[in-house]
Amino acid sequence: MSIIPPPKHIALSELLPDKPLLLMGAGPVPIPDAVAKANGLVINHLGETMDAVIERVKLMAQYAFQTKSKNILGISGPATAAMEMAITSLLWKGRKILVLQNGTFSSRFAELAQGVGANVTVIETQNFRPFTLEQVQEATAKDQYDVLSIVQGETSCGLLNKNLKKITQYCHQQKILTIVDAVCTLTTTPLEMDRWNIDIALTGGQKGLSSIPGVSLIAFSNQAWEVVKKRSAPMPHWVLDPKRAAEFWHHKKYHYTAPVPGILAMHEALRFICQEGLQNRFLRHKVCSEALQLGLEAMGLDLFIPKENRLASVVSISIPNDIDSNRLRGFMIKNHHVEISGAFGLPLIRIGQMGEQCRAENIFKTVYALGMALKDQKFPAQIAKAMSATELKLEELKVL
Repeated sequence: MSIIPPPKHIALSELLPDKPLLLMGAGPVPIPDAVAKANGLVINHLGETMDAVIERVKLMAQYAFQTKSKNILGISGPATAAMEMAITSLLWKGRKILVLQNGTFSSRFAELAQGVGANVTVIETQNFRPFTLEQVQEATAKDQYDVLSIVQGETSCGLLNKNLKKITQYCHQQKILTIVDAVCTLTTTPLEMDRWNIDIALTGGQKGLSSIPGVSLIAFSNQAWEVVKKRSAPMPHWVLDPKRAAEFWHHKKYHYTAPVPGILAMHEALRFICQEGLQNRFLRHKVCSEALQLGLEAMGLDLFIPKENRLASVVSISIPNDIDSNRLRGFMIKNHHVEISGAFGLPLIRIGQMGEQCRAENIFKTVYALGMALKDQKFPAQIAKAMSATELKLEELKVL
């Protein structure tokens, strides 16, 4: 009998960099040691220990989402899987959704909605600006919608939809259910699910929460959960069916084998968030992001989004003329072991400020590495001014 021979034995250590990279891109982000340790554990996905862990995860997630709703589920999959659960829960053939699109990730909602046969209307903003309440009012005056989707922070360009609260509260008055992507903003930027009348909020583990990729969280308002319970249209998915998922997350029954290490890691990440407190966490992200922004501008760089519309969690930088983005990012990796992100077809580089990225030592290292990479391509980077401006801001607000 002829069998295919095994490939050459190569250990993982031979594939990884000699020195770990500092991940300062748009995600995933560095994780605390306790989160990494939890991610190395495997316990039975059913039974008393796991039941206790799940109860704590849901309780701490209520705090992160700022909701009293108990309709919280974990998902074995990326944040896009949570987006898919949200869309497929509220939409089916004949239902209508208004998609507010101002970048790569907000556009994903339209694709998902088309996939379940919903009637999709997309409106876009010009020049990467946040949506206004007036734009939503104008669109909803022309047609009736069952659902509206919006991202709080558009990671692809670093834009904050700062009018989110006004939009979701208006939709609540109009009986339009809202889906909010809070993937890069949850616990980095204020979001209050109940007070803002958000119907579904979702996030991934690998950004603001500083947990691992591949495990996500989703929270349903009571109104959204009623739609889930009463729908007669069949669900297009089995794994992403929220009623089936609730068997595990709320009734201690089997759905599928849960990603146990990822849930344990999520527990520890949420525990750190609760321990720090949301207000302190918001302040840390605000201060560190502003310090980074001041440092970049002092270096001689232009930031892509105007100050009043910028995310605190992802800062986008216009690439100077004649600078090769791939070479720049490669230089930072090779010479300084710092990794930042490019963009999705836009002339940008992006630096993350989420969770464990958002520490003074990480900002200094990233600013210096970027400055040296720019100098490698003959850009007159003002590194000393950048470091000074960054440090002054951090000292001013007593973060150092």
